[in-house]
Amino acid sequence: MSAGQRSRRAWGWHPLTDSWAARIVADAGIRRGDLVLDIGAGTGALTGPLLATGARVIAIELHPGRAAHLRERFAGRSLSVVEADAATLRLPGRPFHVVANPPYHLTSTLLRALFAPNSRLIGADLVLQRQAVRRFVERRAPGKRRWDLSFGRPLPRHAFRPPPQVDSAVLVIRTRGGLKAFPPNT
Repeated sequence: MSAGQRSRRAWGWHPLTDSWAARIVADAGIRRGDLVLDIGAGTGALTGPLLATGARVIAIELHPGRAAHLRERFAGRSLSVVEADAATLRLPGRPFHVVANPPYHLTSTLLRALFAPNSRLIGADLVLQRQAVRRFVERRAPGKRRWDLSFGRPLPRHAFRPPPQVDSAVLVIRTRGGLKAFPPNT
């Protein structure tokens, strides 16, 4: 591998297996017509099940080859592919959901954007490092009073290819109201 090339692991890209991606989408409760962002869409592990719900999906993917793959794989479906860096993402001006497996190093940047005062976020299911999920749920920082944060489905390392070297879980974010939460140690 040349100095200019990096492995998926070095990029921090750990795609979900199809079966785990389907579980995460099912847990999110996405409905037909919902606008959903798939941030760090990769090759579409979450994108496919999201489209199967009848949602309108915006897949955000920085890597040009993976973005082209998404366009080809899901041609003719209710999908827009945006080649953009999730760190500088501009969020929709209308209500939206997020179901994503973003690069772990972007967790804080992404959450700041989602929790911005003008955000139209309805809910999010984010695959993150388990420790980060625990920290965000326990901290419940001021300024996030519009949303409930809970510990979602824990993910074993074999839920990814290649497996990450850290434990993962879903951070569930919902506007004030009904939540579905999983206990942190299941």
